[in-house]
Amino acid sequence: MKRFLAFLSKEFLHIFRDVRTIMILFLITVFQILIFGYVIKNEVKDAKVAVLDKSNDIMTAGIINKMDAANDIEIVGLLNSYDEIEHYFKSNKVKAVVVFKEDFANDYTREKKAEIQIILDASEPNLANLLSSYISAISKEYAAERNIGASQIKVSIEPRMLFNENLNSAYMFVPGTMALILMVITALMSSISIVREKEIGTMEVLLVSPLRPIQIILGKLAPYAILSVINAISVIVIGNLVFEVPILGNPLVLLLVSFTFILMALSLGLFISTVAKTQHVAMFISMFGLLMPTMLLSGFIFPIENMPIALQYFSKIVPAKYFLLAIKSVMLKGLGLSYIWKELLVLLGMTASFILISVKKFKVRLD
Repeated sequence: MKRFLAFLSKEFLHIFRDVRTIMILFLITVFQILIFGYVIKNEVKDAKVAVLDKSNDIMTAGIINKMDAANDIEIVGLLNSYDEIEHYFKSNKVKAVVVFKEDFANDYTREKKAEIQIILDASEPNLANLLSSYISAISKEYAAERNIGASQIKVSIEPRMLFNENLNSAYMFVPGTMALILMVITALMSSISIVREKEIGTMEVLLVSPLRPIQIILGKLAPYAILSVINAISVIVIGNLVFEVPILGNPLVLLLVSFTFILMALSLGLFISTVAKTQHVAMFISMFGLLMPTMLLSGFIFPIENMPIALQYFSKIVPAKYFLLAIKSVMLKGLGLSYIWKELLVLLGMTASFILISVKKFKVRLD
């Protein structure tokens, strides 16, 4: 028994001496609990909404004020015509537009019933459903407050889903799955490929060969770039043919967005290869450092607007966020480069940054 206890104490000492083991056992566990706890929320928070009030009466003003006073809704625009609605949605300025029709006042004063139209961006089905229910509850609550001591006024809600009329969940998971595949697999395989050469000692042989360092790097990354493009096309085709996810935009723009994201993932894989000394470390960084942010902080599954401010700011450095905004805009909204150039510019900026850092670290290693 004493021998067993001595052996057990030795193992505990070995574990606590290894900083990486402690991080995996405790810090990462705490980090995951905090992230999941803050991200997984079935509620609306800071959702951007615009209003088109064609009635301009006391009741519509009251409903608008009540929505604006709610902590979970932000009124970002008062529209003057239906033509402005399309622009607001295509520019990603709002997630919903509340429309009060011209005969709204007449309906609730004479017929004791009124109808409010809610136009929603259903490219994010979960958020669209939540937001529709939330705005409906606020409107009916205001009507109930006015009904005290008076004849009952019924307020009905007419939701209209844009970009995904049937709230098909495939519209959400096909672009998201594409982001996961391109980000994690591309970065993982490219980083492991380079680290393997370092680990078995063949990188030094390559460096003294007639090939230039840039040619070595391009030679290692080019196959994964080609395979990733094939992966991207496969996901798009399967999503369209099997799950009926539309491709409303230009297919060439869609490929441009995908290739830009692939370049960014490759540059990230290159950066990981300069940091990791072994394939296991490269795999750990790729899986934990890329998988979780891509799933949780990109807007793939959970709306970014529902997250705490700190996580919303952190999501700005998650590449998949910009890819999903661009790819959904092209596939589901039929938009072109004039609407998504900012997202592409951010991805290109990230790509350039990772390449510059990697080249600098690579040169230091050569010296």
